[in-house]
Amino acid sequence: MLKNCTLLILAILISIVAGCSSTQKIAALKPEPDDASPLIYDNVPSFINLPIKIKLKDIENQINKVLTGLIYEDNTIEDDNYEVKIWKLAPITLENENGKIKTILPLKAFVTYRIGTDKFGISLYNTKEFNFNGKVTLVSDVGLTNWKMTSTTELKSLDWNESPSITILGKSIPITYLINPTVRIFKSKIEKSIDAAIEKSVDFKPNVLDALEKICTPFEMNEAYQSWLRIAPVELYTSDAKLQKEYISFEMGLKCTMETLIGQKPITKFDRNKIILKAVSKMPEHVTANIVAVSTYDEASKIMTKNFSGQEFGTGSKKITVQNVAIWHKEGKMIIALDLLGSLNGKIYLAGFPQYNELTKEIYFDKLDYAIDTKSRLTRTANWLAQGYVLRKIQQSCRYSIKPNLDEGKQNMLHYLKNYSPLPGVFVNGSIDDIQFQKIQLTNKAIIAFVKVNGDVNITIDGIK
Repeated sequence: MLKNCTLLILAILISIVAGCSSTQKIAALKPEPDDASPLIYDNVPSFINLPIKIKLKDIENQINKVLTGLIYEDNTIEDDNYEVKIWKLAPITLENENGKIKTILPLKAFVTYRIGTDKFGISLYNTKEFNFNGKVTLVSDVGLTNWKMTSTTELKSLDWNESPSITILGKSIPITYLINPTVRIFKSKIEKSIDAAIEKSVDFKPNVLDALEKICTPFEMNEAYQSWLRIAPVELYTSDAKLQKEYISFEMGLKCTMETLIGQKPITKFDRNKIILKAVSKMPEHVTANIVAVSTYDEASKIMTKNFSGQEFGTGSKKITVQNVAIWHKEGKMIIALDLLGSLNGKIYLAGFPQYNELTKEIYFDKLDYAIDTKSRLTRTANWLAQGYVLRKIQQSCRYSIKPNLDEGKQNMLHYLKNYSPLPGVFVNGSIDDIQFQKIQLTNKAIIAFVKVNGDVNITIDGIK
């Protein structure tokens, strides 16, 4: 009886010990994350095509601000027997006439005309003064030269509201035959005045450079991870101006690099004194922008933890569940830390290279394996977990989609393409295609997915001040 009791107690002790040993613990060494210095990513040039349309009415308004009051004055009568002053009488109007700008200039004139002779040192002159008003019609070809809209203007006609006349002995006498020659005198002056007013009204260099300087100032994309976007212009292009219906239209193109940096705010690479505008005959039709989608390790860890929810891994009676996932970067690889519960308690570490599945828009890990210290400890304590079958099953859950990141990025861009107005009277519209994934690059704080976006952008200037 005593012997049987002893055997029973022994059996119970063995079963207790065996039961205790079925749940093993592991304390593998943690592969510490890299503490890399700020990282400069590869510069892939982007090209932004910017078709620009300026309302003819806006140019008209600007010209009327520039060209006011007295627009021509000749106070020397000795050279041609005329003194002439011309004022703008009413606002100038601009119209499209067969692809050229037709300018109608209402004016009034004050003319002093000298009749007589100068012989033998004796001056025998009689002067007459008269006022008259009418309108001048001019036609201009338009173009773009050195940041400014240029025009070549030709006076087509001068129509008097009434025939210019003088009163002699109480009788009104038409003097059109005397006045019309003066038109030839101030014709070129008026043409040059219109050309100068158009050039001064549509000098877009200051606005373009101010806008570029603002765009090229590095701005923080994510404060928590100190990620910055820096745009550096390489070349700026423009096509010639054309008159289409009620708009002056031309195209600008910006070739630039978009750098993403991690760390302190980088210095700007913009130098307005080095920006040269190059004339080209044709511009590419679409926007091609190379940008980045930042997926933080914290965000990726949360998504992967959800992937493991409710799953068991193991063989036979040996099972574990993953309670939490954390990932980080070390020496070009991704480290995946799994908190385990079940037949093995503790934390194990996997290492692998991130890859991208274009079809599912998922990041997964190629050549996934246990970290060196983890593998050696599993071989000694839980060889069943080190088996390739279990690792492959775990690997299936070590993936996450960046589609939400891409969708969010697209929506952020669309915000600036739906009647966006960066300045009063300036409106931006456009569309973008689906975002195309390019490659992955790792930092010590995030996974950077390089993507390309194609689309269309157009700028309309309507109501500028």
